[in-house]
Amino acid sequence: MHPRAGAPLCRRRFLAAAATGVATGAAALSGCALQVAGAASGGGGESITMMVNLDDFSTDLVKQAQKELGIEIIVVRDDITRLIAMLTNGNPPDLVRGVGAVDAPYLAARGVAEDLDPYFARSSVLKVEDLDPANDLWRYDGTTQGKGPRYGMAKDFSQDAMFWYNTSLFDKAGVDHPAETEPITYEEWLDNAKRLVQRKNGQTTVYGGSYNGALDLGMLFTNLTAAAGGSLFNEDFSRVDFTSPEARRALTWYVDYAKTKVGPSLIQPNPDAWDGPTYVANRMAMSGNGYWLGGMIDTVPKVAEVSRLAPAPVFEGCPRLSSCQAATGLWMPKKARNKDAAWRVFEWFFGEGPAKVHAESGWGIPSLKSLQPLMPHKEDYQKRALSVQKAELEHFSVTPFTPYIKTDAMVALINQIIPAAEHGQISVDTLAGRLNSSINEQMKRGKEQVG
Repeated sequence: MHPRAGAPLCRRRFLAAAATGVATGAAALSGCALQVAGAASGGGGESITMMVNLDDFSTDLVKQAQKELGIEIIVVRDDITRLIAMLTNGNPPDLVRGVGAVDAPYLAARGVAEDLDPYFARSSVLKVEDLDPANDLWRYDGTTQGKGPRYGMAKDFSQDAMFWYNTSLFDKAGVDHPAETEPITYEEWLDNAKRLVQRKNGQTTVYGGSYNGALDLGMLFTNLTAAAGGSLFNEDFSRVDFTSPEARRALTWYVDYAKTKVGPSLIQPNPDAWDGPTYVANRMAMSGNGYWLGGMIDTVPKVAEVSRLAPAPVFEGCPRLSSCQAATGLWMPKKARNKDAAWRVFEWFFGEGPAKVHAESGWGIPSLKSLQPLMPHKEDYQKRALSVQKAELEHFSVTPFTPYIKTDAMVALINQIIPAAEHGQISVDTLAGRLNSSINEQMKRGKEQVG
């Protein structure tokens, strides 16, 4: 995911909008009783506005909601600039697409998002005990992500450090298949990628492997540093430190990956823009994406039959962990005008008909435990992938992110600085210092604005 243009300006405006929303939202909440729709309630002719990607909530779903709930849904395209304007003008959407792994602390710290705990407590559709632990990425207690109130819910999730691999390409290169139960090391993963890459006339024709994270390099380095046994952030999440031994190990590994040009990076962009089309075209031996990519792989049976899912790698000598880097879902602005109707749509989308259809698609693990038995398991290759995924769930953990910078602003800075190291023009130590300087300056401003 590339950063949106003008991210720093958008961030400042978002902070200003958030600040104006805190007091107003709190006053409104304290002055009225909370009414929560249960499973059997209808919409009563209400309407809500949802800000989502158009492929998240199709025209057919809009019509289905109108028919089943009696609620009209106005869909606007997910766009940070438009969201800021709507918040500032006092006319926010009622539900907004968000990425729990990086958005929850940022939104909660600024008082922009509604605390959904009272809604969950009274819902007959979405029970807290039925929520997969991945939903904890949407929790924030003011200090720590993964604890405290819930500010959203994931539509689905994956353990995004897992990877898919093509056994036919492994066999052609004479490379042993990774085990399905025990993780290989990141060092072994890169060695395999070097043996699997295919080149012709100086051009890469088959990538040995792709490892760029579910979202961006900011989230990737957060997770790689955790895998190396450390934290990219200091104790109060107000600063990054790429010079710590753990962060430096993560940074060194990724720079080596980019330098060798075994897979896509900023200095060797993938013409397909992302792994999916490349992998299913047999032009990528390994793809560092979690279970969700199986939804696409399964659409090409010849590729699906030779594809396997493997556990998240580990750094040699470090503990095994396997986090979710996204948990994409929905949150409700604190100043939303139609909260009861919005919650009814929230329940329906995450816990009823649409959620069941999505669970059967294979595009991610359902975030309700009760829906996980619906995951695809008809074909042998689906059963094999599901078995690997179920075993991996035992190693799930939340990797906390900072509330003091938007991920798109962080990745914009990384993308400016890291290519010089990938080209071998600067050392990893110099890279780490420059990343610290640039990112910490932005985070200092973010903390000042939160207060």
